Amino acid sequence: MSDAFSRPPDRAGSHATKWVARSRVFGREDVIPLWVADMDFASPPAVSEALIERARHPVYGYTECPDSLFDALMQWLAQRHRWSGQREHVRLIGGVIPALHAVVQAFSRPGEGVIVMPPVYPPFFDAIRAGDRRLIESPLRLTDGQYRMDFDHLEACASETDNRLLLLCSPHNPIGRIWSEQELDRLLDIARRHGLVVFSDEIHADLVYPDRPAHTLLVNLAGAGDAVITAVAPGKSFNIQGLGLAALLCPCGKLRGTVQGQFDRLPALQCNPFSIAAFEAGYRHGGHWLDALLRYLQGNRDRVTTFLHRHCPEISVIDPQGTFLLWLDCRNLGLEDDALAQFLVQEAGVGMNPGVRFGEQGSGFMRMNIGAPAGIIDRALERISTAIGSGSP
Repeated sequence: MSDAFSRPPDRAGSHATKWVARSRVFGREDVIPLWVADMDFASPPAVSEALIERARHPVYGYTECPDSLFDALMQWLAQRHRWSGQREHVRLIGGVIPALHAVVQAFSRPGEGVIVMPPVYPPFFDAIRAGDRRLIESPLRLTDGQYRMDFDHLEACASETDNRLLLLCSPHNPIGRIWSEQELDRLLDIARRHGLVVFSDEIHADLVYPDRPAHTLLVNLAGAGDAVITAVAPGKSFNIQGLGLAALLCPCGKLRGTVQGQFDRLPALQCNPFSIAAFEAGYRHGGHWLDALLRYLQGNRDRVTTFLHRHCPEISVIDPQGTFLLWLDCRNLGLEDDALAQFLVQEAGVGMNPGVRFGEQGSGFMRMNIGAPAGIIDRALERISTAIGSGSP
Protein backbone atom coordinates (compact mmCIF):
# COMPACT_ATOMS: atom_id res chain seq x y z
CA MET A 1 0.00 0.00 0.00
CA SER A 2 2.91 2.41 0.70
CA ASP A 3 3.74 2.42 -3.02
CA ALA A 4 0.39 4.09 -3.61
CA PHE A 5 1.58 7.01 -1.48
CA SER A 6 5.17 7.08 -2.72
CA ARG A 7 4.12 7.22 -6.38
CA PRO A 8 0.93 9.30 -6.52
CA PRO A 9 -0.87 10.43 -9.69
CA ASP A 10 0.32 13.54 -11.49
CA ARG A 11 -2.06 16.36 -10.58
CA ALA A 12 -1.21 18.36 -13.70
CA GLY A 13 -4.34 19.19 -15.63
CA SER A 14 -6.64 18.58 -12.65
CA HIS A 15 -6.84 22.31 -11.82
CA ALA A 16 -5.66 21.55 -8.28
CA THR A 17 -5.48 24.79 -6.27
CA LYS A 18 -2.42 23.58 -4.38
CA TRP A 19 -0.44 23.47 -7.62
CA VAL A 20 -2.00 25.88 -10.12
CA ALA A 21 -2.29 28.79 -7.66
CA ARG A 22 1.43 28.83 -6.85
CA SER A 23 2.21 31.79 -9.07
CA ARG A 24 -0.65 33.86 -7.67
CA VAL A 25 0.03 33.00 -4.04
CA PHE A 26 3.82 32.78 -3.95
CA GLY A 27 4.87 34.82 -6.96
CA ARG A 28 6.57 31.88 -8.68
CA GLU A 29 5.44 28.58 -10.17
CA ASP A 30 8.35 26.38 -9.15
CA VAL A 31 7.87 26.29 -5.37
CA ILE A 32 7.27 22.93 -3.74
CA PRO A 33 3.67 23.38 -2.58
CA LEU A 34 3.19 22.32 1.02
CA TRP A 35 0.33 24.63 1.85
CA VAL A 36 -3.35 23.94 0.94
CA ALA A 37 -4.74 21.23 3.24
CA ASP A 38 -5.31 18.47 0.75
CA MET A 39 -2.95 15.60 0.01
CA ASP A 40 -1.09 14.61 -3.14
CA PHE A 41 -2.35 11.03 -2.86
CA ALA A 42 -5.00 9.19 -4.82
CA SER A 43 -8.20 8.69 -2.84
CA PRO A 44 -9.13 5.12 -1.85
CA PRO A 45 -9.85 2.92 -4.87
CA ALA A 46 -13.35 2.27 -3.55
CA VAL A 47 -14.09 6.00 -3.75
CA SER A 48 -12.89 6.28 -7.34
CA GLU A 49 -14.87 3.19 -8.29
CA ALA A 50 -18.02 4.58 -6.70
CA LEU A 51 -17.64 7.86 -8.57
CA ILE A 52 -17.07 6.09 -11.89
CA GLU A 53 -20.10 3.88 -11.30
CA ARG A 54 -22.28 6.87 -10.49
CA ALA A 55 -21.00 8.75 -13.56
CA ARG A 56 -22.20 5.90 -15.76
CA HIS A 57 -25.76 6.95 -15.01
CA PRO A 58 -26.21 9.90 -17.38
CA VAL A 59 -28.54 11.99 -15.22
CA TYR A 60 -27.00 14.17 -12.51
CA GLY A 61 -30.03 15.98 -11.14
CA TYR A 62 -31.20 16.87 -7.67
CA THR A 63 -30.37 14.00 -5.36
CA GLU A 64 -31.54 12.75 -1.98
CA CYS A 65 -29.16 11.21 0.56
CA PRO A 66 -29.92 7.47 0.77
CA ASP A 67 -30.32 5.51 3.98
CA SER A 68 -27.19 3.58 3.05
CA LEU A 69 -25.11 6.76 3.39
CA PHE A 70 -26.33 7.31 6.94
CA ASP A 71 -25.74 3.64 7.74
CA ALA A 72 -22.13 3.87 6.54
CA LEU A 73 -21.53 7.02 8.60
CA MET A 74 -23.09 5.58 11.75
CA GLN A 75 -21.09 2.34 11.47
CA TRP A 76 -17.85 4.28 10.96
CA LEU A 77 -18.48 6.52 13.96
CA ALA A 78 -19.41 3.55 16.13
CA GLN A 79 -16.35 1.49 15.16
CA ARG A 80 -13.76 4.26 14.99
CA HIS A 81 -15.05 6.74 17.57
CA ARG A 82 -17.37 4.81 19.90
CA TRP A 83 -20.31 7.07 19.07
CA SER A 84 -23.68 5.47 19.74
CA GLY A 85 -25.91 8.28 18.55
CA GLN A 86 -29.05 7.89 16.51
CA ARG A 87 -29.88 8.71 12.90
CA GLU A 88 -32.10 11.60 14.00
CA HIS A 89 -29.07 13.23 15.62
CA VAL A 90 -27.37 13.73 12.23
CA ARG A 91 -27.81 16.66 9.84
CA LEU A 92 -25.93 16.92 6.54
CA ILE A 93 -24.52 20.13 5.10
CA GLY A 94 -22.31 20.96 2.15
CA GLY A 95 -19.09 21.26 4.16
CA VAL A 96 -17.67 22.35 7.51
CA ILE A 97 -17.12 25.96 6.40
CA PRO A 98 -20.80 26.43 5.47
CA ALA A 99 -21.60 24.83 8.82
CA LEU A 100 -19.44 27.41 10.62
CA HIS A 101 -21.34 30.25 9.00
CA ALA A 102 -24.72 28.61 9.65
CA VAL A 103 -23.94 28.01 13.33
CA VAL A 104 -22.70 31.58 13.88
CA GLN A 105 -25.92 32.88 12.32
CA ALA A 106 -28.12 30.47 14.28
CA PHE A 107 -26.69 30.86 17.78
CA SER A 108 -25.62 34.49 18.01
CA ARG A 109 -26.92 37.88 16.97
CA PRO A 110 -25.07 40.79 15.33
CA GLY A 111 -22.84 42.50 17.86
CA GLU A 112 -22.63 39.48 20.16
CA GLY A 113 -19.37 37.68 20.87
CA VAL A 114 -18.14 34.39 19.48
CA ILE A 115 -15.15 32.81 21.24
CA VAL A 116 -12.22 31.19 19.44
CA MET A 117 -8.87 29.88 20.68
CA PRO A 118 -6.13 31.05 18.30
CA PRO A 119 -3.92 30.26 16.54
CA VAL A 120 -6.73 28.57 14.64
CA TYR A 121 -8.12 27.76 11.19
CA PRO A 122 -8.77 31.14 9.43
CA PRO A 123 -12.42 30.43 8.40
CA PHE A 124 -13.29 30.63 12.11
CA PHE A 125 -12.45 34.33 11.98
CA ASP A 126 -14.17 34.77 8.61
CA ALA A 127 -17.48 33.28 9.79
CA ILE A 128 -17.55 35.62 12.79
CA ARG A 129 -16.67 38.77 10.90
CA ALA A 130 -18.99 38.01 7.98
CA GLY A 131 -21.88 37.72 10.42
CA ASP A 132 -21.08 41.07 12.07
CA ARG A 133 -20.31 39.33 15.36
CA ARG A 134 -17.54 40.29 17.77
CA LEU A 135 -14.41 38.16 17.71
CA ILE A 136 -13.51 37.08 21.25
CA GLU A 137 -10.08 35.50 21.51
CA SER A 138 -8.98 33.16 24.26
CA PRO A 139 -5.49 32.30 22.98
CA LEU A 140 -3.91 28.91 23.47
CA ARG A 141 -0.78 28.93 25.61
CA LEU A 142 2.47 27.38 24.41
CA THR A 143 4.20 25.86 27.43
CA ASP A 144 7.13 23.43 27.34
CA GLY A 145 6.63 22.79 23.64
CA GLN A 146 2.91 22.02 23.81
CA TYR A 147 -0.20 24.13 23.40
CA ARG A 148 -2.82 24.12 26.15
CA MET A 149 -6.15 25.81 26.66
CA ASP A 150 -6.09 28.75 29.06
CA PHE A 151 -9.11 27.75 31.13
CA ASP A 152 -9.00 30.76 33.43
CA HIS A 153 -9.10 33.13 30.46
CA LEU A 154 -11.72 31.00 28.74
CA GLU A 155 -13.88 31.16 31.87
CA ALA A 156 -13.60 34.93 31.90
CA CYS A 157 -14.66 35.12 28.25
CA ALA A 158 -17.56 32.73 28.81
CA SER A 159 -18.82 34.75 31.79
CA GLU A 160 -19.61 37.75 29.57
CA THR A 161 -23.34 37.54 28.89
CA ASP A 162 -23.05 38.68 25.26
CA ASN A 163 -20.66 35.83 24.41
CA ARG A 164 -22.99 33.00 23.43
CA LEU A 165 -20.98 30.66 21.18
CA LEU A 166 -17.59 28.93 21.26
CA LEU A 167 -15.90 27.50 18.17
CA LEU A 168 -13.56 24.60 18.93
CA CYS A 169 -11.09 22.96 16.55
CA SER A 170 -10.47 19.31 17.50
CA PRO A 171 -8.04 17.87 16.44
CA HIS A 172 -6.60 21.32 16.20
CA ASN A 173 -5.60 22.97 12.93
CA PRO A 174 -2.84 24.20 12.71
CA ILE A 175 -1.10 22.96 15.87
CA GLY A 176 -2.05 19.27 15.58
CA ARG A 177 -3.15 18.85 19.23
CA ILE A 178 -5.40 15.98 20.23
CA TRP A 179 -7.34 17.37 23.20
CA SER A 180 -7.55 14.96 26.14
CA GLU A 181 -10.86 13.89 27.67
CA GLN A 182 -9.92 15.84 30.78
CA GLU A 183 -9.44 19.04 28.78
CA LEU A 184 -12.68 18.55 26.88
CA ASP A 185 -14.60 17.79 30.07
CA ARG A 186 -13.33 21.01 31.62
CA LEU A 187 -14.32 22.98 28.52
CA LEU A 188 -17.81 21.43 28.64
CA ASP A 189 -18.13 22.32 32.31
CA ILE A 190 -17.41 25.98 31.51
CA ALA A 191 -19.90 25.90 28.65
CA ARG A 192 -22.65 24.40 30.85
CA ARG A 193 -22.21 26.89 33.65
CA HIS A 194 -22.29 29.89 31.33
CA GLY A 195 -24.85 28.72 28.78
CA LEU A 196 -22.46 28.56 25.83
CA VAL A 197 -23.22 26.70 22.63
CA VAL A 198 -20.11 24.79 21.50
CA PHE A 199 -19.48 24.03 17.84
CA SER A 200 -16.63 21.53 17.44
CA ASP A 201 -14.97 21.26 14.02
CA GLU A 202 -13.67 17.67 13.98
CA ILE A 203 -12.97 17.26 10.28
CA HIS A 204 -9.54 15.80 11.17
CA ALA A 205 -11.00 13.32 13.69
CA ASP A 206 -9.79 10.27 11.74
CA LEU A 207 -6.25 11.57 11.29
CA VAL A 208 -4.45 10.64 14.50
CA TYR A 209 -0.97 9.15 14.41
CA PRO A 210 -0.88 5.51 15.58
CA ASP A 211 1.59 6.33 18.37
CA ARG A 212 -0.40 9.23 19.81
CA PRO A 213 -3.46 9.39 22.11
CA ALA A 214 -6.82 8.61 20.55
CA HIS A 215 -9.17 11.40 19.55
CA THR A 216 -12.38 11.85 21.53
CA LEU A 217 -15.47 13.25 19.83
CA LEU A 218 -16.80 16.10 21.96
CA VAL A 219 -20.31 14.78 21.45
CA ASN A 220 -19.24 11.55 23.21
CA LEU A 221 -18.68 13.49 26.43
CA ALA A 222 -21.76 15.69 26.19
CA GLY A 223 -24.97 14.98 28.02
CA ALA A 224 -28.29 14.82 26.21
CA GLY A 225 -29.12 18.41 27.09
CA ASP A 226 -25.67 19.90 26.43
CA ALA A 227 -25.50 22.56 23.72
CA VAL A 228 -22.89 20.76 21.62
CA ILE A 229 -22.64 20.31 17.86
CA THR A 230 -19.82 18.20 16.41
CA ALA A 231 -18.96 18.42 12.71
CA VAL A 232 -17.35 15.45 10.96
CA ALA A 233 -16.61 14.83 7.30
CA PRO A 234 -14.79 12.36 5.05
CA GLY A 235 -12.94 15.13 3.18
CA LYS A 236 -9.60 15.06 5.02
CA SER A 237 -9.82 11.35 5.86
CA PHE A 238 -10.06 10.17 2.23
CA ASN A 239 -8.68 13.22 0.38
CA ILE A 240 -12.02 14.21 -1.15
CA GLN A 241 -12.17 17.81 0.14
CA GLY A 242 -13.35 19.14 -3.21
CA LEU A 243 -16.60 17.16 -3.03
CA GLY A 244 -17.85 19.07 0.00
CA LEU A 245 -20.21 17.14 2.27
CA ALA A 246 -20.21 17.07 6.08
CA ALA A 247 -22.34 15.77 8.92
CA LEU A 248 -23.35 17.57 12.09
CA LEU A 249 -23.86 15.39 15.18
CA CYS A 250 -26.30 17.00 17.60
CA PRO A 251 -28.12 14.89 20.20
CA CYS A 252 -29.81 17.96 21.70
CA GLY A 253 -33.22 18.23 20.03
CA LYS A 254 -33.65 21.95 20.73
CA LEU A 255 -30.30 22.70 19.10
CA ARG A 256 -31.13 20.51 16.11
CA GLY A 257 -34.34 22.44 15.56
CA THR A 258 -32.48 25.75 15.57
CA VAL A 259 -29.85 24.39 13.18
CA GLN A 260 -32.49 23.03 10.83
CA GLY A 261 -34.30 26.35 10.89
CA GLN A 262 -31.09 28.08 9.84
CA PHE A 263 -30.47 25.51 7.10
CA ASP A 264 -33.95 26.13 5.74
CA ARG A 265 -33.00 29.77 5.20
CA LEU A 266 -29.75 28.97 3.40
CA PRO A 267 -29.44 28.30 -0.35
CA ALA A 268 -27.73 25.40 -2.10
CA LEU A 269 -27.65 22.90 0.76
CA GLN A 270 -28.79 19.96 -1.31
CA CYS A 271 -26.33 17.13 -1.81
CA ASN A 272 -24.88 16.37 -5.22
CA PRO A 273 -24.75 12.81 -6.60
CA PHE A 274 -20.96 12.60 -6.57
CA SER A 275 -20.43 13.85 -3.03
CA ILE A 276 -22.97 11.27 -1.88
CA ALA A 277 -21.22 8.43 -3.69
CA ALA A 278 -17.78 9.37 -2.37
CA PHE A 279 -19.02 10.01 1.19
CA GLU A 280 -20.59 6.57 1.49
CA ALA A 281 -17.77 4.68 -0.25
CA GLY A 282 -15.12 6.26 1.96
CA TYR A 283 -16.84 5.46 5.21
CA ARG A 284 -17.92 2.00 4.10
CA HIS A 285 -14.74 0.76 2.40
CA GLY A 286 -11.90 3.18 3.20
CA GLY A 287 -10.73 1.85 6.55
CA HIS A 288 -7.71 -0.17 5.41
CA TRP A 289 -6.60 2.65 3.12
CA LEU A 290 -6.82 5.14 5.97
CA ASP A 291 -4.78 2.92 8.28
CA ALA A 292 -2.04 2.69 5.64
CA LEU A 293 -2.19 6.45 5.11
CA LEU A 294 -1.68 7.12 8.81
CA ARG A 295 1.40 4.90 8.89
CA TYR A 296 2.80 6.75 5.88
CA LEU A 297 2.06 10.16 7.40
CA GLN A 298 3.74 9.06 10.61
CA GLY A 299 6.85 8.30 8.58
CA ASN A 300 6.72 11.74 7.00
CA ARG A 301 6.23 13.33 10.40
CA ASP A 302 9.28 11.54 11.77
CA ARG A 303 11.49 12.39 8.80
CA VAL A 304 10.65 16.10 9.16
CA THR A 305 11.22 16.25 12.92
CA THR A 306 14.45 14.25 12.71
CA PHE A 307 15.83 16.24 9.78
CA LEU A 308 15.10 19.62 11.31
CA HIS A 309 16.57 18.60 14.65
CA ARG A 310 19.79 17.44 12.99
CA HIS A 311 20.23 19.95 10.21
CA CYS A 312 18.04 23.00 10.95
CA PRO A 313 17.89 23.41 14.73
CA GLU A 314 16.65 26.97 14.18
CA ILE A 315 13.28 25.41 13.29
CA SER A 316 11.42 23.12 15.67
CA VAL A 317 8.20 21.14 15.27
CA ILE A 318 5.43 21.47 17.82
CA ASP A 319 4.59 17.95 19.01
CA PRO A 320 2.54 16.51 16.12
CA GLN A 321 -0.32 14.36 17.39
CA GLY A 322 -2.82 14.47 14.53
CA THR A 323 -3.74 15.88 11.09
CA PHE A 324 -1.30 15.93 8.15
CA LEU A 325 -0.22 19.44 9.07
CA LEU A 326 2.90 20.37 11.05
CA TRP A 327 3.27 23.60 13.01
CA LEU A 328 6.85 24.83 12.64
CA ASP A 329 8.36 27.24 15.15
CA CYS A 330 10.68 29.43 13.07
CA ARG A 331 11.16 32.25 15.57
CA ASN A 332 14.84 31.48 16.06
CA LEU A 333 15.46 32.49 12.46
CA GLY A 334 14.91 36.06 13.67
CA LEU A 335 12.72 37.11 10.76
CA GLU A 336 9.55 39.18 10.67
CA ASP A 337 6.53 37.33 9.28
CA ASP A 338 6.66 38.75 5.75
CA ALA A 339 10.42 38.21 5.59
CA LEU A 340 10.04 34.64 6.88
CA ALA A 341 7.49 33.74 4.23
CA GLN A 342 9.56 35.37 1.50
CA PHE A 343 12.73 33.63 2.66
CA LEU A 344 11.13 30.21 2.40
CA VAL A 345 9.68 31.03 -1.02
CA GLN A 346 12.54 32.93 -2.63
CA GLU A 347 15.57 31.28 -1.03
CA ALA A 348 14.26 27.77 -0.37
CA GLY A 349 11.59 27.49 -3.07
CA VAL A 350 9.06 26.04 -0.61
CA GLY A 351 5.51 27.30 -0.23
CA MET A 352 3.84 26.96 3.18
CA ASN A 353 1.12 28.82 5.09
CA PRO A 354 2.38 31.74 7.21
CA GLY A 355 1.46 31.18 10.83
CA VAL A 356 0.21 34.74 11.26
CA ARG A 357 -2.74 33.86 8.99
CA PHE A 358 -4.04 31.78 11.91
CA GLY A 359 -4.05 34.77 14.23
CA GLU A 360 -1.37 37.04 15.62
CA GLN A 361 -0.41 34.23 17.99
CA GLY A 362 0.98 32.42 14.94
CA SER A 363 3.61 35.07 14.33
CA GLY A 364 6.96 33.41 13.65
CA PHE A 365 5.41 30.06 12.74
CA MET A 366 4.67 28.27 9.46
CA ARG A 367 2.20 25.49 8.69
CA MET A 368 3.64 22.62 6.65
CA ASN A 369 1.49 20.07 4.81
CA ILE A 370 3.16 16.64 4.88
CA GLY A 371 0.43 14.92 2.83
CA ALA A 372 2.86 14.29 -0.02
CA PRO A 373 5.31 11.59 -1.13
CA ALA A 374 8.37 11.25 1.08
CA GLY A 375 10.61 12.21 -1.82
CA ILE A 376 8.89 15.59 -2.14
CA ILE A 377 9.15 16.17 1.61
CA ASP A 378 12.86 15.29 1.51
CA ARG A 379 13.47 17.68 -1.37
CA ALA A 380 11.74 20.51 0.47
CA LEU A 381 13.78 19.86 3.62
CA GLU A 382 17.04 19.87 1.68
CA ARG A 383 16.10 23.18 0.08
CA ILE A 384 15.32 24.71 3.47
CA SER A 385 18.58 23.44 4.96
CA THR A 386 20.58 24.78 2.03
CA ALA A 387 18.91 28.19 2.28
CA ILE A 388 19.58 28.45 6.01
CA GLY A 389 23.14 27.23 5.56
CA SER A 390 23.82 29.93 2.99
CA GLY A 391 23.34 32.52 5.69
CA SER A 392 20.41 34.18 3.92
CA PRO A 393 18.28 34.67 7.06
